Amino acid sequence: MKTRIALFKPAAVLAALLSFSAAPAQADDTYTLKLAETWGPNSPILHDTTQHMAEMAEKMSAGRLKIRIDSANKHKAPFGIFDMVKSGQYDMGHTASYYYKGKIPNAMYFTTVPFSMTVPEQYAWFYHGGGMELMQKVYSPYGVMSFPGGNTGNQMGGWFRKEINSVEDLKGLKMRTPGFAGEVMAQLGVAVTNIPPGELYTSLERGTIDALEWVGPALDLPMGFHRIAKYYYSGWQEPAAEVQFLINTKVWEGLPEDLQEILRVAMRTAAYDMYTQSTHMNSLAWDKMKEEYPDVTHKVFPQEVISALRETTERLLADQAAADPLAAEIINSQQNYLKQVRKWTNISDKAYLDSLSTVE
Repeated sequence: MKTRIALFKPAAVLAALLSFSAAPAQADDTYTLKLAETWGPNSPILHDTTQHMAEMAEKMSAGRLKIRIDSANKHKAPFGIFDMVKSGQYDMGHTASYYYKGKIPNAMYFTTVPFSMTVPEQYAWFYHGGGMELMQKVYSPYGVMSFPGGNTGNQMGGWFRKEINSVEDLKGLKMRTPGFAGEVMAQLGVAVTNIPPGELYTSLERGTIDALEWVGPALDLPMGFHRIAKYYYSGWQEPAAEVQFLINTKVWEGLPEDLQEILRVAMRTAAYDMYTQSTHMNSLAWDKMKEEYPDVTHKVFPQEVISALRETTERLLADQAAADPLAAEIINSQQNYLKQVRKWTNISDKAYLDSLSTVE
């Protein structure tokens, strides 16, 4: 009996400790999360978004939720955000899902798809058309949650050293363009590469690449691409380029419900603010570019090139849907929603802009 009591006492103490550690968090407990971002600390719009989100979360929580941001210059792995959040090295991340399509092919659809939805259409799909549920279905096996993290708007087609007049001009071209667009371009003979943001200018300057696609005037102008490549093309590849906030699922589940909701609202608000900031800053940067750099020539791809890009996009999407049931579910969801929502876009925004062009 004495032996049994001696054995029982440590067990009772351990049980009490476990019970204490599992007790609900107190209302005044504070949480500090570490966030890694793909961007550098001086990247306008993108870094602004993570900063804005962190500031809102801390203010709304009265200081109970703090988010420490490490930019790419600190963690040195701009394309490693997903892995670092998955492993728990960082609690959160801010990145674009198509950067790691090699690890999770189905993630790239949540950034954008060529010739697909515009920004308002895509946000409607996320929040009202089943997009959020499909995104979590893709990420949940990895112990990661994903939330829309801001949109740059319709991205430009890129900076080119030479004018593109035909599909033939694409063959052998060395170009930085990520995601699904890169796969499409590769099918048309482009030598595609994905280079970290900090190396883009040097790569273009040294001739390692002949062309590159980054974002739009607001983010392109500070990078200096216009000093080297003079042909600036409108886009086809990213009509709604959404970046993502990632969070480790265990970290999320460890937050009290009120802080979860605060974080959710902060991320959603910061995402919307990024879109409006992008629109504003792109308009200012484009005016500056036209005034100060008149040798930059705005171009649109010839119809022959657009048709080839679109046909290739449709073929690759069909191949991916046939090969992967989850890819098929996502692609079908996006395409069906686009058919529904585009009818409204055509008779509202598009009709409005078309009517103005006939007058002007």
